[in-house]
Amino acid sequence: MSESDERMAHDPVLVDDVVRLLSPKARGLIVDGTVGLGGHAAAILASAPDVRLVGIDRDAAALERATARLGRFGGRVTLIQGNYADVDRLLDGIGVDRIDGFLLDLGLSSMQLDAAERGFSFRLDGPLDMRMDTSAGRSAAEWLASAPQAEIAEVLAMYGEERYAARIARAIDEARRRALIETTGTLAEVIRAAVPAAYRRGRIDAATRSFQAIRIRVNGELDALGAGLGAGFDRLSRNGVLAVVSFHSLEDRIAKRFFAEKAAHCVCPPGLPECVCGKRVEAEILTKRPVTPTEADIESNPRARSAKLRAARKVA
Repeated sequence: MSESDERMAHDPVLVDDVVRLLSPKARGLIVDGTVGLGGHAAAILASAPDVRLVGIDRDAAALERATARLGRFGGRVTLIQGNYADVDRLLDGIGVDRIDGFLLDLGLSSMQLDAAERGFSFRLDGPLDMRMDTSAGRSAAEWLASAPQAEIAEVLAMYGEERYAARIARAIDEARRRALIETTGTLAEVIRAAVPAAYRRGRIDAATRSFQAIRIRVNGELDALGAGLGAGFDRLSRNGVLAVVSFHSLEDRIAKRFFAEKAAHCVCPPGLPECVCGKRVEAEILTKRPVTPTEADIESNPRARSAKLRAARKVA
């Protein structure tokens, strides 16, 4: 692995807590649904003799680097390009039935953010792509070229929690009538020009929330999370652990609600004199409150600031 690859393969967020909660065991099988550059996977594989790992990622470039990083673990590792939402099909394809742990780290890697040609960030001007899998689906530029103004506003408000969503959507619509919005720099400037000057002077760049929202829409990230949580949990053996590292309030809300439903004794409507739903407890929540980075974690990796880790053990 080159020096630049080593820098990009730094330890991921909350790695020690992830390994502690998953509790990998000898001859156990962990699925890392977002293996990325292999940071969590390497720590999991090093934590217990003969633990096996299936790593899934939509990003072919990330898988290349994960392959190099995890090569020392030999046959204990299987890497697959795909969407973790399709974990049932992907595991069936390699003859895997039950698993002992399922990990989702929902953040972008440094490699993705720092590659101008991927279009995830406006820090470096590049093509407005934003796809995790560049061989599938529509790019952000293609979506923005055809999406109705009302849909753009809805996406910015829902996925980016952007207070000026309507103004930004209107500005995007006006700009694309003059010329296609094809680069990250162009989109960022359109967004900044659309919001009040005081907003542009805020703690974060005025384009941040909109870029995040568009990326989530282009990749169907929240739909994938809902599907992946359900399928991954169903694949767990008894006492298997599901762990999720999120960086967005909507992602964390989905994970929190999923765990709460699995751990609930009853889901009957309020006011019934007795339980009639027959709901059984399926999970024990291992993180009563989400695990968050320490100041030392944030100092070494500022992108970790918003990370939240939740985990639950399957009990039935």
